[in-house]
Amino acid sequence: MTASPKEHTIKINETEPGTATLSVRTLKLSDFRNYASARLDLDARPVVLAGENGSGKTNLLEAVSLLGPGHGLRGRPYAELARKDGQGGFAIAASVRTRHGELDIGTGYTPRAGDDGTGRTVRIAGKDASAGALGDYVKQVFLIPAMDGLFTGPGSERRRFLDRLVVAIAPGLRTSLSRYERAMRQRNRLFQMREHGKSLFEGLEEQMAESGVAIAAARLDAVERLSALIDERRESEDQTPFPHAVLALHGTVEADLAERSATEAEDAFRILLEEGRERDRAASRTLEGPHRSDLLVVHGPKNAPAAICSSGEQKALLLGLVLAKAELIKTLEGIAPLVLLDEVAAHLDGVRREALFAEILRLKVQAWMTGTDKELFSPLGQSAQILDVNRGIISA
Repeated sequence: MTASPKEHTIKINETEPGTATLSVRTLKLSDFRNYASARLDLDARPVVLAGENGSGKTNLLEAVSLLGPGHGLRGRPYAELARKDGQGGFAIAASVRTRHGELDIGTGYTPRAGDDGTGRTVRIAGKDASAGALGDYVKQVFLIPAMDGLFTGPGSERRRFLDRLVVAIAPGLRTSLSRYERAMRQRNRLFQMREHGKSLFEGLEEQMAESGVAIAAARLDAVERLSALIDERRESEDQTPFPHAVLALHGTVEADLAERSATEAEDAFRILLEEGRERDRAASRTLEGPHRSDLLVVHGPKNAPAAICSSGEQKALLLGLVLAKAELIKTLEGIAPLVLLDEVAAHLDGVRREALFAEILRLKVQAWMTGTDKELFSPLGQSAQILDVNRGIISA
């Protein structure tokens, strides 16, 4: 992919549809992916990025995703996001309308000796911040082609799918997740070192029990809230082209929380870890806990596990879940999240495509959508900002 030799500025000056929409108003890129320099000036309407494969559409989506917490929608090391012919780093700057007002957000990566390419700098309103702090201002949900196998792939993918929702509505989960993962890695390391010191294990297992129960409780709450929203929509509307999902969370700690208090569940999980040390030692890893839990999804109208449904049914079910996540965040936070949809329209028939557009407009979200065929988005008309992307050059 070739990079744009100069900065390209696109301005959209349509009347804003409302002020309660979380939206990117200005986006500036420097040495990011195939963009040497680019700038977009936008309003709150949905954004359509149309162009050939390899033109840089998904790169723009990825830049927007980095305005929130985490490693972006593709989860790549930051060093890989820098433009090939650049200086090795990149910068993203944006003005974002949030429920706290309009904020300047900047993030980037500068290579340093011994750097593993996994850390980035963040500034919010001119002050240094952590990437996790972005979650207090920018909520987002996304759907990319790599997620098409969500229902048939490993449980870890479904946990990440769920945890992105949980973190959006309960930001404190980030701390519990980090604490649990850190303690578990240290416990696994003790097994690999053939360490048998009882006190070393007890301290780590206490941390895992406390944070693990907090994680399981937050996930159960999110699944319950999402299921209630899905049921409410079903009761209040006629049949939609997107099948409803029936959700359940399967795991040892989750099962305990259904029958015991959080304190009792912590004690039970701590004992389970203690009694399972020799089994875990043989495996050199921890075999029980919320890191092994799974989100079970059933295709509601068919009453069949999502994993055995056709690829088309799975796509529609997944899209319905993503839209439900967006609506739940809006309900709880008072403002809709950014919705990032990569190459989604081409895989839907006309009825479902128009239903998707109708949902986006109903939710009043700034959805960012990519596609190779601009005509697929024509039903949106003036309700969207439609931009052409051609190998690093953006035009209205």
